Amino acid sequence: MQKIKDSELILNPDGSVYHLNLKPQDIANDIIFVGDQDRVASITKYFDSIEFSTQKREFKTETGIYKGKRITVISTGIGPDNIDIVLNELDALVNIDFATKTVKPNLTSLNIVRVGTSGSLQTAIPVDSLLMSAFAIGTDNMLRSYELQNIQNQSIEKAFVNHTNWDLSKGLPYVISADNDLLKKFQSDRIFEGITITAPGFYGAQGRILRLPLQDAFLNDKIDSFAYKGLKATNLEMETAAIYGLAKLLGHRALSLNAIVANRKNGTFSADPYKTIDALICFTLDRILA
Repeated sequence: MQKIKDSELILNPDGSVYHLNLKPQDIANDIIFVGDQDRVASITKYFDSIEFSTQKREFKTETGIYKGKRITVISTGIGPDNIDIVLNELDALVNIDFATKTVKPNLTSLNIVRVGTSGSLQTAIPVDSLLMSAFAIGTDNMLRSYELQNIQNQSIEKAFVNHTNWDLSKGLPYVISADNDLLKKFQSDRIFEGITITAPGFYGAQGRILRLPLQDAFLNDKIDSFAYKGLKATNLEMETAAIYGLAKLLGHRALSLNAIVANRKNGTFSADPYKTIDALICFTLDRILA
């Protein structure tokens, strides 16, 4: 097998992967992603024990045991560019031999569940509810660096571009589905299901106006009204499409769950977002055990 160049897979002096500061033995096969590094402890406080903890930059990792199951929690930071780092390095940990820097003959598939916060685009999805992303529409360009033809849903892509009259100078949106097995595992009458829009920014990219005018002042209204075969565009955030895309390309399973802490349609915000996030954490941990 061809050796991966040192400039392509960078290791730290202790043998850990460059950004995450992790070695292969440090992670479990079941991994929870959070954006905020402070939310790692909000999850691992429920663990029976923590066997490993490290942090480099915004990437904090803790691995431990929850009711007999080994789980890793990692903070990714914000945005698709960070997801590019985290998922490629996690894949390297399980599927590349660091001693020879060659791809292993037998590949490992990780189970990845994102636990995040988001704003609802529909009045029928109120603050303090839980939501999972059946599909994600990426309006960033990061994933376009890879070959997507075998994993993207071009029917939803075309419908979204036509419905929003998308300005292609911003790049062509891509659509990726959640892992079907994880989707079924987490389905519940407690949780809404829909299409998540992943934006490359928090302000203009999500239609927020402070001092700068928007390229399309009506884009959010067009996104809000988008639906495909009964599934509506339900929420805006900054990671899900990138997670789904890289996971599928690399052979991993991924699902994104959201605590709805804001409703962009009616302008409301949760009176106790931490309670809602904690409810999502407990739901997630119990479903991982199922």
